[in-house]
Amino acid sequence: MHEPFDIIRLAFPLVILIVLLANALKILPEYERGVLFRLGRLKGVRGPGLIFIIPGIDRLVRVSLRIVALDVPSQDVISRDNVTVKVSAVVYFRVMEAEKAIVQVENYLYATSQLAQTTLRSVLGQVELDELLANREKINQELQQILDGHTGPWGVKVTTVEVKNIDLPQEMQRAIAKQAEAERERRAKIIHAEGEMQASEKLAQAAKILAEQPSSLQLRYLQTLTEIAAEKNSTTIFPVPVDIIKMFLDRKEG
Repeated sequence: MHEPFDIIRLAFPLVILIVLLANALKILPEYERGVLFRLGRLKGVRGPGLIFIIPGIDRLVRVSLRIVALDVPSQDVISRDNVTVKVSAVVYFRVMEAEKAIVQVENYLYATSQLAQTTLRSVLGQVELDELLANREKINQELQQILDGHTGPWGVKVTTVEVKNIDLPQEMQRAIAKQAEAERERRAKIIHAEGEMQASEKLAQAAKILAEQPSSLQLRYLQTLTEIAAEKNSTTIFPVPVDIIKMFLDRKEG
């Protein structure tokens, strides 16, 4: 009559043992580490693989070692030349020392995010707008070095920082467009002036050669006639010897 109760009494410890074993065994993948605390004291880092803990006494905190892409929301930044822009960025980092990431800071993800936002505003506020637009790679390196220096004691390594987007006010966009247009016009005028100067130099050289060789002027005259005759037009040409023209010019000078 008491056999069911005996079975329950024998099965209850077995169930408790199974539950304890299930809670005592932890499996950590290759990209995770477990920071073990025993009665509140740090006992080191465990993993990867099968980990055994004492339920109710030990606490295992999982930490991922993979690279995290942290999106820094758009920040209002006033540049050194007093231009207000909205700048967003992305930060790539990973945990190098899981023990420090848990013990030294309460929440390393939140702390890194806040630090990235304040550093972005601080660094970009020290540069002018033209430098921000032209030397973005230099600014990225400076941001990475500053962030990595602050997160190093937390066991976090900042590998890359990229300024993702820069939103300019409409007035500034129009001013930049006008500046670019004026710069193009300036370059066009300089190129045109340089072309005129080169052309004048070549004409002066040609005139000097013709003056030294008078017969070349006659050859040039005949070549011009050939070019005109090759075209189908109604132009009438009256060849006049150059010597006759020269005779009139000499008489006028006399």
